[in-house]
Amino acid sequence: MLIIKSFALSILAILCTSCGENKPKLVKVTGKISFKSKPLTAGSIYFHPASTNSFTNDNPSSLLQEDGSFNMKTFPYGDGVSPGDYKITLAPQLASRISLPYLSDPEKTNAFITVPNDGIENFVLDIGNIKTK
Repeated sequence: MLIIKSFALSILAILCTSCGENKPKLVKVTGKISFKSKPLTAGSIYFHPASTNSFTNDNPSSLLQEDGSFNMKTFPYGDGVSPGDYKITLAPQLASRISLPYLSDPEKTNAFITVPNDGIENFVLDIGNIKTK
């Protein structure tokens, strides 16, 4: 029985050790999003890696707070975003509520961001100022 427990613990240790090796570099990305100068709330914002981005595994996201602020996270890695180019989308319900449903589709959105190696704090995006397609 002791041998089985030791073997199981060894396998678990190996798996946990290898998990951390593939974690991408994440940098802080925070900001506020609004529509016609009013905060967008009750929804989520998503970043979709552009084809030029080396990080393509997961889409960073954040719930929008009452003041329209967000703090991007990349599940399962934690707070932050891997540097690179991203398309920005909104949760479908939120995009429909402001009558801009194309902003929920990564293939149709016209909102973009480039995340530099040192991250972005206090990024401001007013959806009402983006030219429509």
